[in-house]
Amino acid sequence: MKSPWESKGEKIHARKIDISTYEHDPQRIVVEGSLRDERFQDSFLVTGESFSRGVIHHMTISLLVNSSTLVVEDVSVCLSSVPRSSCRETADSLALIKGLSITRGFMAKVKKIAGGNKGCTHLVELLQAMAPAVFQGVAAFRAKEFTGFEPLRAETALKLLAGTCHAWREDGPLVKQITALLDQHRKDASSV
Repeated sequence: MKSPWESKGEKIHARKIDISTYEHDPQRIVVEGSLRDERFQDSFLVTGESFSRGVIHHMTISLLVNSSTLVVEDVSVCLSSVPRSSCRETADSLALIKGLSITRGFMAKVKKIAGGNKGCTHLVELLQAMAPAVFQGVAAFRAKEFTGFEPLRAETALKLLAGTCHAWREDGPLVKQITALLDQHRKDASSV
């Protein structure tokens, strides 16, 4: 994307976040996210300390996620490049997210566990970008083929997504369509 404003100088910084999802086994997925900050000029801290141009942050988080429950079964952090050796002390700061479900309130729990001086701002920011991508990965994983209407999947989608954006608004056509399908399924099940 090109900015509508003319750049007045050279590029000074770039942040890239990349998130990919992989099938692990029939029940679980692996979600990998990486954050990379690169400076294109030498820079100085307020203390006078200098940082050479180049990659200042490069970190990866890998999550093993149960596709039915959205529970984080395992987490791995790799700190390939950090500006200070003390940053490496945060490598285990996300260990306590094991067992958490990636649903509403997940990031609030993450911030209590690893926010502020308990962890690394950049790891928390990366995880914040990864959490919604888990939904996309799970949706793609489950939707490889259509096997018919699945009420539990529809109820889960409504529970997790209704009210989260314009397309999923409570009074919108998508929520109404899924609700109608659920109502019809209940009606059909009660008449058997």
